[in-house]
Amino acid sequence: MDTISKITIITRREKFDELRDALNEIGITGMTVTLVEGSGAQKGTLRYYRGIKEEVRLMPKIKVELIVSEVPVQAVIDASLKILQTGEIGDGKIFVSEELRVIKIRTGEEGKSALVDAEE
Repeated sequence: MDTISKITIITRREKFDELRDALNEIGITGMTVTLVEGSGAQKGTLRYYRGIKEEVRLMPKIKVELIVSEVPVQAVIDASLKILQTGEIGDGKIFVSEELRVIKIRTGEEGKSALVDAEE
């Protein structure tokens, strides 16, 4: 079976539209997107709500999960870095892992064939 990789990108929410467009350009059309909160090197920030100072320990982020088998993983990483890398704290992280098994629930197909819809 050919390698199937999962790429998880956690980054600033405001960068999502640009990221999605860049990924579409290299052939990535399917993704799962989740609004998340987290902290890393930023360790939160201060904000004012109705004149009261409060510490925000979790920053709003977006998590984009992709499963790739045809598009090279490095192409996804390169396209993502081009859009997301500002050099500032809070740019986010990219995680890459290998998926051991993929099963399409509707048909029971496994592997690469589970990732595409065949013309019927």
